[in-house]
Order: sequence, then structure tokens, then C-alpha cells
Amino acid sequence: MSTQKIRIAAIQAEPEWNNLQAGVEKAISLIEEAGNNGANVLGFPEVFIPGYPWSIWAKSPVDNAVFMDEYFRNSLVKESDEMDRICAAVREAGIFVVLGYSERFNGTLYIAQSFIDPTGTIVHHRRKIKPTHVERAYWGDGQAESLKTVVNTPFGKVGGLNCWEHSQTLLRYYEYAQDVDIHVASWPLIWDMPDNGMEWLYHITPTMSQRISQVMAMEGACFVMVCTQVLTEKNREKTRLQDFGYARTPSGGFTMIYGPDAAELCKPLDPGEEGILYADIDLHHKALAKQNLDIVGHYSRPDLLSLRVTTDVGSQIHFLEKK
Repeated sequence: MSTQKIRIAAIQAEPEWNNLQAGVEKAISLIEEAGNNGANVLGFPEVFIPGYPWSIWAKSPVDNAVFMDEYFRNSLVKESDEMDRICAAVREAGIFVVLGYSERFNGTLYIAQSFIDPTGTIVHHRRKIKPTHVERAYWGDGQAESLKTVVNTPFGKVGGLNCWEHSQTLLRYYEYAQDVDIHVASWPLIWDMPDNGMEWLYHITPTMSQRISQVMAMEGACFVMVCTQVLTEKNREKTRLQDFGYARTPSGGFTMIYGPDAAELCKPLDPGEEGILYADIDLHHKALAKQNLDIVGHYSRPDLLSLRVTTDVGSQIHFLEKK
């Protein structure tokens, strides 16, 4: 196995809330920063453009209708001048990027990841296969093509999932079967348990989000980049969270990078701090971890337990052949 040294980079940053053009500019500046700092692979948070709308949890759909119409209009179209600008920045930086964004396709939004290679080409595009809880009121489901989560790159096999897709045990397992080396775990901003008496569930906390990502590093014997957002006080009202007790500012970030044995490879930023975390890695460490634990290889029993995967892409339109 190659002992090529690779620098991977995970973003922790505040989006440009509901502002497509400013969001594109910020994404480009982060790509440029990572490239200037020698990164080879860069991961973005979930729906970094135009930001994760926690107001869908805090407000009713009726109360939030105007805000989410603005959100729809500021979501990113994959085939667009805005995406072309991002791809040009990736090409100029010469790195591989997994971009997390709210994709607007015709009349539907999708929680999307585009995999952009160092030539600025989108070599793979996937959508969250099942939006979480209230997200399903606003985003559609990814289809069979989104089960492919790993692509070959000059820097190893890079994969990606969004947020609670990491809790989809079978989806994780299928990614391991695709032989992932480096995984981009795109998350939104999440806060600690409320201290104001508000009822909340512990599984929606930075700690548990990190832990389930860390489990993926161990199970898959792969490098995992946890990429997250933050919220500052000046944007609390803009995001319609001024009365939402769970949201605290400045906070929300929990970015981290894990090795194939689940060890932390960098020091975390403060939850409200913006920045990019880096780790210099050697893919041979994956092979060392696999010697102990390969759950799609020597540490599996396919004669007893196996996974069935549907690869046929569904369509709303079916043309009948003439007899």
C-alpha cells in the first residue's frame, strides 16, 4: 500500500445565512484557505449553503413559511454559474472537495453533497437518502444513486454522509464495503443539552454526533472528518432563533478528525470559533487497523448475515413500449 502523505481538512464555520451569493463567496474563501495551507482533501458541513435552518425545529411551518421561501430561493442549483465558480476555485486550489449544500432542483430541495476533484469536475453527486424528522417537510429523499458514497481520488477513496445518515447502520456498512479511506461527515450546528429546563434528547448533542462519527472511523477503519457550522449572536435573529432556548451563541461547532483506530488527530476549536482543522495522514494506518478489524472482510460472516442493496434508480416517469 502507498505511504503517500495526505493532508485532510475539516471546516468549522458560520454560513452566510440565506444568502446564496455570499455563501458561494465564503465557500470559495475556505477552499482557497485550505489550498494555501497544503490541504489535499477538504470537507464542508451539511447544507453549508445557505446554512442549516434550525428554525424548522423552533417554528411551525406556517410561522416559518416566509423564511423557508427565502431559504428555497437561496439554495444552490448544481448546474449553475454559482457552482461553476466553486468548481473553478477547487481547480485553482488543486484539491478534492466534498461540498455540502441545500440543492434546489426544479421545485424540490435536497440535502446534497457534490464531490469535486482537483480539475474542478463534479465526479459524484449524492443526496441524503432520508431527511431527519421535520426536515422531511422541506427536503426530498435521495434515491439509489445516493447509496454510492465513495469515489476514487488522487488521495485515496473519499466518502461522505450527511448528519444522521451516520445512524443508518446499513448505509454505513455499505460504505465500508466500498472500501472508504477518508470519510467526510457533514454535520450542521448542534448545541449541548439545554440548561434552562427545556426538554431535549441527548442523542441530538455534539457529544453523540461526534461519537457516532467516531464509531464510523473504528468500524470502517477509515479517517473521518467531522465538519460543522457555528452560529454567532449577531445572526440569531436572522436565523429566527432569538426565542429558541436550545440555541446558544456563539456556539454549535464540534469539528474533529479521527484516525482509523478512532483516535483524535487534532485539537478541537471552541464551539463558537471558526476555522479549519488539519491532519497529516498516512493511508497505511488504515491497513494496520484493518488487520485487527475488517467487518466487511475477515471479521464478517456473509454466510450468516448479509446486506441487500437496491441499485435501480427510481423515476416518476415510465415509458411503456409499444407492442
